[in-house]
Parts: sequence; structure tokens; C-alpha cells
Amino acid sequence: MAYWMPVCAGMTTGKFRQVKPLRILITGFGSFPGAPYNPTPELVERLTHLRRPALADVARIGHVFPVTYQAVDHALPDLLRRHRPDALLMFGLAARTPCVRIETRARNAVTMLWPDANGGTRGGRTIASGADDMHFGPHTLRLLRAARATRIDARLSHDAGRYLCNYLCWRALEAARDGRAPRLAAFVHVPLVARAPAMQRRGASRRAALVHLMAAGEAMLLQITALARKN
Repeated sequence: MAYWMPVCAGMTTGKFRQVKPLRILITGFGSFPGAPYNPTPELVERLTHLRRPALADVARIGHVFPVTYQAVDHALPDLLRRHRPDALLMFGLAARTPCVRIETRARNAVTMLWPDANGGTRGGRTIASGADDMHFGPHTLRLLRAARATRIDARLSHDAGRYLCNYLCWRALEAARDGRAPRLAAFVHVPLVARAPAMQRRGASRRAALVHLMAAGEAMLLQITALARKN
């Protein structure tokens, strides 16, 4: 599933002028074994269609990956090739952690214990030959500060796990290293929040959790957009 928020061309001296907009690719994941509900598709849709003055000239492309290795391997290169984004903002679910986690690295490791949503595994303990890990860069600290400014509990993380989130981190950083993706990329793990009916049953505190998550996502999108303008 993908979304695209177009940006209109400007007008100069009565004629339309084609303007190349800044492009931000925003991704999430669908449901997977053990997590029948994943809030990241809602977050992707919200950020893709968010209206803010700072985003008026920004083309935002949203994509939700099925939780399979094959989907990442097929869709990520295609998205990068077609849209050539200036920045990549990725979200995934960490259901067992109560805070927002901004990942600082991807590990060259993959689990053989938990199959993906199609029942598949990678068939090995590493993703690729070579380095043990790859790092996102110092801009993760800027994203952390932006998220914390919304008063959400946000922390830097040095362990993205060994499942699809870490796999996507690795493939994105691998593409950035090879020049196929922007070097300005980030992966954010979000905690589990309830769907709307459950929020109503559980009260205002659960409703606030989703609101706070959306606010933090917006702050990080604005921050990575500002950083992309400077690159």
C-alpha cells in the first residue's frame, strides 16, 4: 500500500513553472505474527497527508511494507528508484517497549526463530557478508530532541532487533552506502497503542497515547525535512 502527496507547480509571470519538490519517503509495516494491530500504517497516512506551512513544498511518499523479507527486497529498491527521495523516515512497531526508540544502527543479524508474515525466514544468521553493523549518523540526536520536545518518552536505541525492522534498516543503509538511497535516513520504533474502539473502552490515557505518538511523528518529520533542505 502506498500514498503520494503531490506538490503543485509554482507560477511565474503568468506561466506554470515546474518546481522540483523536496521528497520524503515515509514507511511503516503492516500486521505480523504476534501483532495483529500495528499503528505505523496510521502514522504513515497521517504524516503523508499532514498540512503544515513547512511541508507545503514537500512531496511525501508513503508506503506500508507487508512484514516479509521478500516485500522489503522488492519494494524498497523500487521506491528509491522511482521517487529518488531526499530523506527516508521509517517506522516500525516495538510492542514490548513503552517508549519511542530512534535507532542509531542496523546489525548484520537476522533471526531464524520468528518467521515473517508469510512464514518465511532468511535461512541464515546474517544479512550480508562484511561489516557487523552500519550506523545512521549524528542526525538521530536531532530527531530525538524533536520527539522529546513533544513531551513523549523518546530514547536513542543501539539495537533494532533481528526481525524485519532491523532488516529494513540494514537494506536502507546498504542502499545509502551504494548511492541508491539518501544518506539522511532514520528508523523509529514506536510503542503499541490501541485501536479506536479499544481507546474508548480504556479511557483518555490511551487516547492521549495515540495523539502523542502522532505529535512526535510530526515533529520528527519536520526535523528531517529541515535537515534535508540543508543537504
